[in-house]
Amino acid sequence: MADEQTFEELLAEFRRVGVDPDTFSAMLALRPEDALRALRALPDAAGPTAFLAKLRQQGLAPAASVERNVRIADHSRRRDKSA
Repeated sequence: MADEQTFEELLAEFRRVGVDPDTFSAMLALRPEDALRALRALPDAAGPTAFLAKLRQQGLAPAASVERNVRIADHSRRRDKSA
């Protein structure tokens, strides 16, 4: 039950911060409490780049492939807003 609650909290925080959880499938290597700590420290709609920066600040550097996916997602999101 606690794992399910933690998962739901993670999803809610990802959405609040504006991070697509599908983009962060490789983040499963992170401990949920580390991801939650980083997410909770961010304002609403901070975005995936801010999430990665917060992880780095906490000494939890994600894999390069995740960072590449985030840059692609950020670029797509910016393009979609201007269309």
